[in-house]
Parts: sequence; structure tokens; C-alpha cells
Amino acid sequence: MKTLVTVCLLFATLAVSAQNEWPKLIAANDGSIIKIYQPQPESFSNNILKYRSAISFQNDSNTDPLFGTFWTVATVETDKDNRKISIVSAKIPNLKIAGDSDETQINNIKSLLQSEIPSVAGELPLDEVLASLDMRVEEKKLSNHLNNTPPKIIYTTRPSILVLINGNPILQHNKDWGVDAVVNTPFTMVKVANNFYLYGGKRWYVAAAATGPYQYAENNIPAAVKKVETALNNTNNAEPGYESDSAAAQHNVVSDIIVSTTNAELVQSNGEANFTPISGTNLLYVSNSDNDIFMDASAQQYYLLISGRWYKSPQLKNGNWQYIASNNLPADFSRIPEGSAKDNVLANVAGTPAAREAIMDAQIPQTAKVDRKKAKATVTYDGTPKFENIKGTDMQYGVNTQSSVVAYKGSYYSVENGVWFEAPTATGPWSVATQRPDEVDIIPPSYPVYNMKYVYIYDVSPDWVYMGYTPGYLNAFIDGPTVVYGTGYNYDPWWGNYYYPRPYTWGFGMHYNPWMGWSLGFDYSFNWFNVGFGTSYWNGWGGGWWGPSIYHPPFGWRPWGGGYGYGFGGYYRNGFYDNRFSNNRFINERSFNTNIYNYRNDVAINRTVINHNNAITNINSNNRFISNNISSRPNTNRPIFDESRNNNRANPRFNTITTDREGNVFQRNQRGQWLQQRQARQWQPVNAMQRPQVIQNLERQQQMQNRGMSRFQNFQSQRAMAPLFSRPAGNFNGGGNRFGGFNGGGNNNNGRRGHF
Repeated sequence: MKTLVTVCLLFATLAVSAQNEWPKLIAANDGSIIKIYQPQPESFSNNILKYRSAISFQNDSNTDPLFGTFWTVATVETDKDNRKISIVSAKIPNLKIAGDSDETQINNIKSLLQSEIPSVAGELPLDEVLASLDMRVEEKKLSNHLNNTPPKIIYTTRPSILVLINGNPILQHNKDWGVDAVVNTPFTMVKVANNFYLYGGKRWYVAAAATGPYQYAENNIPAAVKKVETALNNTNNAEPGYESDSAAAQHNVVSDIIVSTTNAELVQSNGEANFTPISGTNLLYVSNSDNDIFMDASAQQYYLLISGRWYKSPQLKNGNWQYIASNNLPADFSRIPEGSAKDNVLANVAGTPAAREAIMDAQIPQTAKVDRKKAKATVTYDGTPKFENIKGTDMQYGVNTQSSVVAYKGSYYSVENGVWFEAPTATGPWSVATQRPDEVDIIPPSYPVYNMKYVYIYDVSPDWVYMGYTPGYLNAFIDGPTVVYGTGYNYDPWWGNYYYPRPYTWGFGMHYNPWMGWSLGFDYSFNWFNVGFGTSYWNGWGGGWWGPSIYHPPFGWRPWGGGYGYGFGGYYRNGFYDNRFSNNRFINERSFNTNIYNYRNDVAINRTVINHNNAITNINSNNRFISNNISSRPNTNRPIFDESRNNNRANPRFNTITTDREGNVFQRNQRGQWLQQRQARQWQPVNAMQRPQVIQNLERQQQMQNRGMSRFQNFQSQRAMAPLFSRPAGNFNGGGNRFGGFNGGGNNNNGRRGHF
């Protein structure tokens, strides 16, 4: 089995690498050969990528090539699930060729590049692009005034589960289960006779009150409770594929149940804390915990990372935890080695390359084009629509609906699963919006519709609207120099005839991974929530707790350690297997699927997967295979000419030719040193006076490209090894959350959360 996995991984890596080798060739009609070298990104905002590339042009094999630099403004589509960027169209505003002033020839080359780059460039690895950028946070994407007040932090040394109830327990009769259920919690909690029963980890716990204390119920379960368990087990299918030892062990653990009706976060170790030193620092970490707990030995202070925020205390048990900004941490945190056991926290340490990449990734949108004729939205209210003012704006937001709705200047706007809609009245009819409200960018984070500002409209055509969303839409935000989960604010839920929760920041052990974003805590993997990705009407639980109504962060575990090293580090998401696909070609697809556009059939998205023949194949949003559109151009691995005329044939995957921001072209020698610069039609030594600064800049540029390449290859390796993960289930056409009342409200098709 291990050999088979290794072979599959090798084929997957080779297939991906083949598309990413540079340079690329373009054969012109007159027989000229243009060679394009690896792009060097300069900026990436919304769906526009600006980059420069070295270029060589050769009329025939008997003449020396001309070298130069061209600058590209590319409209792109981003596939964050697979960490790739596709160029849709390109404009070439500038082309500089050393020693050539033939304007006609330059214009011809520019025209050829503009038409050919989208097909020739192929897919660019997102991590390589991000690693190469010096990118600043756009003001409109920076999340100001987040609430970093610590929740109640509970430390235990026994296996425990934190169960959140949003305020005092609210009971509602579930006619399908035949019992009363607590509806203001994402956990399965029902009342039978005078007892409350909590289901999780494939076992029941019982208490006299919803808030506990709970005891393991063993086999003393009433028939009515057994009926609920049967329904839950039919929904939450077993999870095949890889399972870590620590995750599998949870099946046999009877956990202590800790219930909180206010903000809280659970931190635990397996027995008394075992502190282990981190090489090269004065830091110790708790090695027998899945939480990120540290001690600064020099100052005798404890540090804790929760939801991307740092807190410190002089005591671990019953500590008085205080918020500390990531740029005020002890310097040793930035010295945690990549590839070590705790390198996952580097994304939350200001000034580290990992934090820089996380900031940039938080600004990159997942894009799609929305069908203006097919896309539909359904917004329902609990009674007559009710709106309240948004302070500091001229907008109001809908409070008695689970949808995100704002009123502005006589029109109503809603964002439903990454798509903007507009209507003349609060109840519709809804059509695809072609522009956003002017003031959406100034909605304060203290309002539950804050995440609407992170869904964008880029362009409009008669048939399509080009849209995208950044991780802020999914409750992940840029807070100064790092990324965090949640706004930190307590949003009032709505309850009347129905209960509508709002996004939470605390209580679910949220942790960050450089490729998958934010994942739920390791302890919740086995049926603590009523999960199933839409395989039955029991699953209306998604709406509100973590953001959009159908979005659910993945579970995660760390089978091999760190998230930034160049080995098999990082987190795996906890996939769910859908047996409806067990006999078709999707069975062997391994996918990190957080793209909520995949849940819609009214948008067009293209993404790449490894199919069962280990071939790179494009797949569209309707789950149909489409052709590869492989060009019949010359093989990029065949040396058409030798740039250096000295048989220096470096690995084409790496840049042997590169440029600086001024468009100067440089070549690396056989030792990997950047010592030659193209001047006129010859390679000349780099000017001795300028050499140190030039070499330093080129080396830094190459190091960042190499880092990005390693990140991308690491991601692809983990992706190929990950558990089987099915496509999103259901025929979701954008018309509201069709999944019915969670833990309490019968089967309904309007996305409501349970009827009182």
C-alpha cells in the first residue's frame, strides 16, 4: 500500500511539474522563436496580476537571440482549493529589448504575447506568486477595530470537550425526532423526560440540566434517544481513508464535558503539561497538547495562541490572560525554525515570512463568473422584514433573517454564498447585482453583516458578472501584521418563531494552516456537530455559526508535524465520503475543498484535479470533464538555443534568466551566481560598483521563488496523500439553504433554523 501511494504521489508531482517548467516557447508564423522565462510578480490585487518576465527573441538558429523584459497586466482566475492561478487575458503595456529599437518588431512581439500568454503560461502556482510579492495590505481589506478581549480560557489536563450554548438554553420540539432539542447550539443536545442527552464522539452523555454536569450514559439510553442516534448516524457517514493515530484514539475516549453559555476557549494537555525546548530559542512548548501553549523561560511568562490572537499570563492554570499584539511578542517567537513541531504559529508572528504570506493570501480572492440568467437567491424572514441602522453609514441590515441583507438608497442587496444580488424590495425579486453598495467597505466589524465587504464585483458582461471573495467572507481577517479568525464581537442571534445564529469567534479551537486556512479543533472530528455536507435535510446547522450558511471549516490533525517545513508537514482536513460517487470517476479525486462556489451550479469555475489515471484534467463547475486544450507548440524541454553559448543547460524549472524592476536582464552561471548582465547583444560582467546590491536583490528574489516552489510542491504532496474527499453534495442552485432546521425544526426547504 505504501509503495502504491508513493507511485501515485510521484505521478501526481510529475504531472503538476510538467505544466510549471520554464521557459515557455512561442513559435511565430515567420519561424521566429520567443522564449518566455518564469514570471516575476510585482502586484496582485483583486483579479489583476501584474508581473514582468525575461524574454528572448531569435529570428533563426544562426543568429544570437535578443534578450529583454516585458511587463504584463493579466486578468486571472484564482483556484485557492488547488493553489493555482489561471491567466484569462493579458495586456503588455511595455516591452524592453536590449540594443533593439525596431518599433515595428517590438509591437509585433507585444501583440503575439498578448494573444498567446493565456494558453502558453498555463497555471501559475499561487504560492510561488505570493512568495515573490512585496505586497502591502489594501486599506479596504484591512480589518480595523476588531475585538481582541480574551474569552474565558479553561485549562484542563484530562480529555475534554467544550460545548457552547449561545446564552440560556432554548428548547424546541423536533417533530421528526419526537423530542425537544436545544436549538441555540451547534451540538446535538436533546431533552427526554427530565434528562438532557448530548451526542458526540459516537457516544451519549446525560445530565439533569442542559448546562450539565454531564456523565457518560453508557448503554442506559431511552428509545427516543436511540432514534436520534440512528438519524445522526445515517447522516454522518463513516470516514474512510487516512486517519491519524491520535484521531483514531478519540473513538475510545470518554471526554469530560464542559458547557459554557458565554465566550470560552478550551485549552488542554494530556496529563500535566510536558514542556519541551525549541531549538535556538528560550521558548518551551507543551508537547503533550494540540493547543499552542508556550512558556518564555527567560521571563517566566506563558503564551497562548487562540483564533490567531496571542495572550499571556504568569500562570497556566487559572491564569489572568491578557491580549498581546503579535508585533509585541518576545523576539524568540520569530526564531522558531520552519519545519519544527510548532512552526504552525509562525503565520501569527509579526514579521515572519509565514505571516507575510498569510497576509497576502488573505487578500487573494477565490474567483468565479456568475450566470446572470441562472443565478437565483431566496431571502426569507421570520415575519415582516425588520431592519436596523448600521452606525456610521446610511445603510440598514436585516435582523430577522439568516441571510446577509442590507438596504441602501432605496435598494436591497444580499450576498448569498459568494454572489451579490439586488432587489427593489426586501423580499425580492432578486437578480444578480452588477455593483456593490458604495458604503459596504465602511461597515464596522461590530455588525454581523461585516463579512459582506469581502465579496467583490470585478467586471460585467451581458451574460456574466465576474465576482470573487477573500477569506474575510469566511470569517478570517487581517488584523495589523497577521491574520486572525473572527471579529471577536458577540452578535445577538435572532429568535422569534425561528432561531438564526451569527458568526462566532471563540469556542471551536480554530487554528490556521498556510494552505487550507482556518480549521476546527482536532477534538471535534467525530460527530460532535451534526455534519454531513448536505446529504440530508437534517443538516441545516451551517447557517451562521462560522459565516455563510453552507460553509463549514474543515477539521484538521497533524500527523507529521509542522506546517511550513519542506517535508510532509501541515494539517489534513477531515474529509467526508459520499457513496453516491463510489462507482464513478470522482472516487479517486483528492481535494482540499473550501471553495463555496463549488456548491453552486449557477457559476462557472475551472479547477484542476488529479484523476484516477494520474493525468492533469480540468473540471468545470457542473462536475463534467473538459478537454485539456494542450497546445501543439514546441516541447519546452528541448533546447532550441543555448542562451549562454557555453552549454549551460540549467534545470528549466528554475530561472537561469531573470530581470530586475528596471528591466535589466541577468544570467546565472554554472555555479548559480548572478554575474552576467545583458547589454546590447552580449553578456557582460555585472558592474563591479553595483554588484553587491544587484546580487543581493537577485539572490533574495530567487530565494523567495524557491520558497514558493517548495511550498507549492509540499501542498501538492499532501494533497495527493490526503483522505478521499467527495464533491459537495446536493443540487444547490443559489436559492437559499435548502437544508432544514438543525436540532429542532422539521424538514423545510427555506433554510430556516427551526420553528417555535
